[in-house]
Amino acid sequence: MIHHHPDNNMLLEYASGSLNWAHSIVVAAHLQLCPKCAADLKLLNGIGGNLLATSAPVPASAPDQEKQSFEQLMRRIDSDNQSSKASEAPEEKAPRSALPRKLAKDPVFASVPPVVGKLLGQNSALRWRRLSKGLKEARLKTGQCQHEVAFHRIAPGNKVAEHDHRGTEITMVLYGSFSDADGIYSPGDFLVREPGETHRPTATQDHECLCLSVVEAPVALTGLMGKLVNPFLSFRPQ
Repeated sequence: MIHHHPDNNMLLEYASGSLNWAHSIVVAAHLQLCPKCAADLKLLNGIGGNLLATSAPVPASAPDQEKQSFEQLMRRIDSDNQSSKASEAPEEKAPRSALPRKLAKDPVFASVPPVVGKLLGQNSALRWRRLSKGLKEARLKTGQCQHEVAFHRIAPGNKVAEHDHRGTEITMVLYGSFSDADGIYSPGDFLVREPGETHRPTATQDHECLCLSVVEAPVALTGLMGKLVNPFLSFRPQ
């Protein structure tokens, strides 16, 4: 069961089309696994439609940010099949055959949501680099340069070095699970870390953990390890 979700403000931004592209990838992936958030999104879409239908005409020059937001929302309903599919079939998974051949044989990618499967199709040759013992990263090309989008694989029982965040970091679990001081995160769980927050993810002993992460600035290792090495500082958005 999914216990951690994007907040309503982020869902509204996603629905209106104002959420940045990198964050939209992770939100869309969560929607395709989470019936609750898919239903919330459908409700937001319905509210937007009702407001547009009942709102009184206003001069074109009058500032009306809310109306503009819902006009964007309705345009997205018409043009973005991805969000409508997410609300109608949130539990759909990407079939193994849709993945690149090498990845289809990897169990951690067996049940990724369709939007991640599509992303993998555009990044069939993942280049994994080892950040530390038990932690690997593969950066993804997403056609934008404001954020870094990447997969992170944590070996069973491995503890990632404690780190601080210099910008917003969004993480969604795709396979396995990990825990930190605030809780346990399983497939579909959606975690947002803001600047100044620290944590130390630890994978469960029985399975490795695969996460999809989006960061807008490098993280900084804390404690003694931070004084010795910081493998995350080579932030290169793609």
